[in-house]
This record gives sequence, C-alpha cells and structure tokens, in this order.
Amino acid sequence: MISFHTSVHLTISRNSKIKIKPSSCRVSPRMSVQQNPSSILSNITTLLWGQSIPPQLLISTARFAWTSTWRLMMSQLAPSDPSGGYTRPASQFRANFNSSQYSLKKSGSLHLYVSLPCPWAHRTLIVRALKGFEEAIPISIASPGTDGLWEFKNIHGHNENKLIPGLDNANGCKTLKEVYRLRRGGYDGRSTVPMLWDVNDKEVVCNESYDIIMMLNSDLNVFAQNPQLDLYPPSLKGKIEDWNSIIYRNVNNGVYRCGFAQSQEAYDTAVNDLFDTLEMLNDHLLCSRYLCGDTLTLADVCLFTTLVRFDPVYNVLFKCTKKKLVEYPNLHGYMRDIYQIPKVAETCNFAEIMDGYYRILFPLNPGGIRPIIPLGCAQEALLEPHHRESLSSANNDMNAYIS
Repeated sequence: MISFHTSVHLTISRNSKIKIKPSSCRVSPRMSVQQNPSSILSNITTLLWGQSIPPQLLISTARFAWTSTWRLMMSQLAPSDPSGGYTRPASQFRANFNSSQYSLKKSGSLHLYVSLPCPWAHRTLIVRALKGFEEAIPISIASPGTDGLWEFKNIHGHNENKLIPGLDNANGCKTLKEVYRLRRGGYDGRSTVPMLWDVNDKEVVCNESYDIIMMLNSDLNVFAQNPQLDLYPPSLKGKIEDWNSIIYRNVNNGVYRCGFAQSQEAYDTAVNDLFDTLEMLNDHLLCSRYLCGDTLTLADVCLFTTLVRFDPVYNVLFKCTKKKLVEYPNLHGYMRDIYQIPKVAETCNFAEIMDGYYRILFPLNPGGIRPIIPLGCAQEALLEPHHRESLSSANNDMNAYIS
C-alpha cells in the first residue's frame, strides 16, 4: 500500500493561528491507507503540532464534545433525577406471592437467566446454590455485549469449580432481549438479569432479584435439596427488612449512586451515605457474626454481593475511594466468612466481574483497560481464617445445612 506524504513548514503566530505551507509532496510506502484510526489521528496531530500540546481551542472543543457525548450516554445508561442523582428503573415483572402455581410445577420447568458481573443476579446464584436447586432450576449465563445487550456465547474452556458464560440452554437465543420477546405479547423494554423464566408457558415469571431469592428460599422448597435451610425465618423478618431498607439504598444501590452520579452534589450525597453506612456496619459486626445475629439471612446475601465487588470494582471505577473494604476489619472478615461457606466461592468469578465493569461500561472507562485485581481479593486472601465463628452464641455451622 502507498500513501501521499506532505512535508510542511509550520508557523504559529502570536494570536495562535496556525499557518501551514506545503513545500513538497511525494509518494511514500511508509503509511498504509489501512492504518487504524488512532494511528491516523496520531500522524495528523504530529504533523500539525509536533510534540507540543494542541492549541487551547482544540482542547476546549474536545472537552465540550466529550462531555456532551458522556451526558447523552449516561442518560441512557443511568437515568437521573433533576439533581443529577441516579434513579434505578423499577423491575417490570414482579413475583406473585399469592399464587402457589410455581410450587406445583415439575422440576426443570423454571429456568434462571443470570450474568456473573451483576451483583443482583449474583444474589440468586448464591441462594440457588445454598438451597440446592442446581438440578431443579437450570441456568443460562449471559455476558455483557459492547452494544449494551446481554448475549450468549459459546466460550471455550470449562472449570467445574467456577461458573462461566455460555449459550442459552432454554431457548437457544443469541441475546437475552430475544428471550424476553418470546413471551406472550412480546416485550421491548429493558431486558435485565436476573430473570426467572417459565419454560413451558414461555413467560417471564419475575425479573426482580429480591423477589426471586424470596421465592427460592420458601416458595419452591419442594424442589430444593436443602429445604431445611431458611434464610428468611419468621422470627427475624422485621430485622431482615430493616437491614435491607438501609443496605439497599446506601450500599447496594449506593455504589451505583456514586458511580452514575451526574453532578458533584449528587456524588457527594451518595458517597457520604455509603461510607457512613459502611462505618455503622463495621461497628455492628464487631459483636455480631451476621447482620441478624448468629443466623445467615437474605440480608447477608444481599450485602455480600456488593462487598465482594467493592475493592476490585466500586472503589476504583465508581469513585468509592474514601476507604477500601480491607480497611474495615469486621466487614472484610464478614465478607470472607460468607465467601468460605460451601458453594459460595463457586459463584464468584472475578475475571468476569472485572471484565463486565471495566471493559463494558464505556462512559466510565473509555479506554477499556482492566486494572489488576487487588491482593485482598485474591483467592488466598479470601480463604484466610476469619475467626468469626467465635462471635456465635451457639454452634450454628452452615456446613450442617449445605450438602
């Protein structure tokens, strides 16, 4: 391939106007017309300014263009209120807890769609594992596509100790959006995970994560291998809901309120709410093994999926920078305690978590560079003894429940 090379004389006057005077034009084999855009742009800027910083006008124009584009992308990725605070859209398919129709279905008639980066989907994977629904409720694991859609891909390689993305095992679709459209009447709204699917009726049962883990805990016990495990005992219902009301706004959604804030005011409010709550939780867990005492509950599951992502993702990408989780000794030990419960670690795929945030959320990380995972999140660190069993007033070993 050949390209035209022009040598020039540059003159920059005091009023910053650039005068380009061509002196010769010749054919050169050194530049290919098939060069990638970044190389072409680099050649042009070197031609115009050499090693100098581009003129202020160009910088200002680029800043305005990028900021405008960023706000447009963020408005689609993260809807906000008038103050610039992130407003999470409501789930469109809620569970009907007054119906017993799903407890009467056959094993395998329900299918769970999830993704590994998503903390909301992670909740359902943990409860599914702890309750023993691996055979009764199969899963399909979607991966985030660069176009914003959840997609199913045949990823080569298998690790029986880790979940990995793959194909749609229920409907054979290429994207989750296609699955949603299979329901009666179709659907063109937000296609989110987790989503519980009725295989026989071709219908969305529920796509609200908390509803799904409530169903898995109690409504489908007939299919569970560990039906005796109750993560929402009636005696603790009030405490669980009190904790959830705090944790959801300030921690689970709080990290997103920080990362998706579109004004300084909104970010400041969110980050203060987040770290005030983390401080309170760290103090509480000094004398309590779990949030509600000796018993692991759904509140702990919901908190865990945010904590396990905190240092590798939220601390950096979502600007939750005041402290790392490892700087909270009680919270970090609590997170390791839950991670070491049988079957929980297998639901955590840190490579997929890191990719799903750093390489997909373009408005927050345009370069797509994934940082190295912190040492505190390495497998060896997460398996270090936590010694939190000493906080239990009774021998309440989770190993007795998990087969």
